[in-house]
Amino acid sequence: MFEMILFALVCLCLAVKLVCKFAFPHLAKRQPEPWYLDYARSFFPVLLLVFLLRGFVAEPFRIPSGSMLPTLEIGDFILVNKFTYGLRLPITHTKIFPINEPDRGDIIVFRYPPQPSQNYIKRLVGLPGDEISYQNKELFVNGVQVLSDPIESYLPTGDRVSLDQYKQALPTKHDEDASAAGFSVLVNPYTNRGQAKASWKVPEGHYFMMGDNRDNSADSRAWGFVPEKNIVGKAFFVWMNYDSVKDSGFNLNRIGADITAEELSSVVN
Repeated sequence: MFEMILFALVCLCLAVKLVCKFAFPHLAKRQPEPWYLDYARSFFPVLLLVFLLRGFVAEPFRIPSGSMLPTLEIGDFILVNKFTYGLRLPITHTKIFPINEPDRGDIIVFRYPPQPSQNYIKRLVGLPGDEISYQNKELFVNGVQVLSDPIESYLPTGDRVSLDQYKQALPTKHDEDASAAGFSVLVNPYTNRGQAKASWKVPEGHYFMMGDNRDNSADSRAWGFVPEKNIVGKAFFVWMNYDSVKDSGFNLNRIGADITAEELSSVVN
C-alpha cells in the first residue's frame, strides 16, 4: 500500500511539473512560483529516490510478533534486500532479471498467500520438490531428520515461562550432505502442538516456510506453500528495536545485528 501511495505522489509531482512547463509556461516563469509548483519541484527528486530505493534496493519492515524468536525479536526494525533473488518491478512485482535462488535457512519476507496485502517473515526450510515432515516437534527434510542440539533455555522478554532452545542446521540445496550455518529454534514443552505426524510435498515454484518459534508460529504448516512470485526479499540487517507491545522501549543491543543463517545474539537464561 505504501509503495502505491509513494508511486502516486511521484506521478503527481511529475504531472504538475510537466503541465506547468508545457501547458501553462507562464506559471513556471512567475516569481515567486506557485506553491504547488514549488512543492512539486522540491519533493519530486526526493520521492523518486525513495521509491527507487524501496522498490529495487532495500525496504524496511517491523517485526510485530514473536514467531521468529530468538532470531528476530518483537519490535525489530529490519532491512530487506530486494534484489538478492532478482530484480522485480515495483507495484506489479514482475521479475525482470533473475540473480540468485532462495536456499534453505534463508530468512525471507514474502506476501502472505491467503492475503497478499500482508507481509510475513519466516525461515525457508523446504525447496521445490522437497518432502517436509514434522513429528514430535522434530523436522525432517527429504526423509532426513534435522538434528537438534539442546542448548540453554530461552526466556522471552517479559515472560515467566522458559522455552526449550535447540541449535539446528538445514542441508544446503547444493549438497544435501552439507549443512548451512546454524540457527536457534524454540520449542514450548508445555504444548502438544507438533506431536502428530504431518507431511508436505513442496510443489514446483513454491517454498515451505517455518517460524523459529516453532510452537508459536502460523506458517506453512497451517496455511500452505509460498509461491515464488510472492517473495519480497531476504532480511539482512536490524537497524532499530522498539517494543511498544510490552512497553520495554528501545533495545540498543539489537541495533546493527546481522540477519544471517547464524543465530543472532539473544538473552539466554
